[in-house]
Amino acid sequence: MERTLTIWQPVTDADGLPVFDAEGNPKVEGRRVRFKSTGAYLLRYKAQFGRDAIQDVYKLIGVIGPDKKIKDISALDMEIFYSLVWVLAKTADPTIPEPMEWLDTFSEFPLLEILPEIVDLITSCMISTVAPKKK
Repeated sequence: MERTLTIWQPVTDADGLPVFDAEGNPKVEGRRVRFKSTGAYLLRYKAQFGRDAIQDVYKLIGVIGPDKKIKDISALDMEIFYSLVWVLAKTADPTIPEPMEWLDTFSEFPLLEILPEIVDLITSCMISTVAPKKK
């Protein structure tokens, strides 16, 4: 399962200040980021972070409602979210750098926009696509 998202972020100058267009609106640019869930993504998570991915996925699922929106932002563990997002991106593109370095390449990382779009990738490891056989 794979998904490509465009992450919009403000354009900044060499000093990190926002760049505005002729009308005074802040310029934004889109950056396409691929995310992919495979059978190896859980193992990659364990190898990179030393934690059980299934337990962390369940923690994340606990704060997401059926509409794929965050029910309780205060209960969301940002480290788990960023770790899972990095692993999904690394699975799609093995050339991305280590987590902190990769996240630093974004001036903004719109959590509330990204999470609903990739929750199915995160949870795909727990859902069977095969119908159970009747005995």
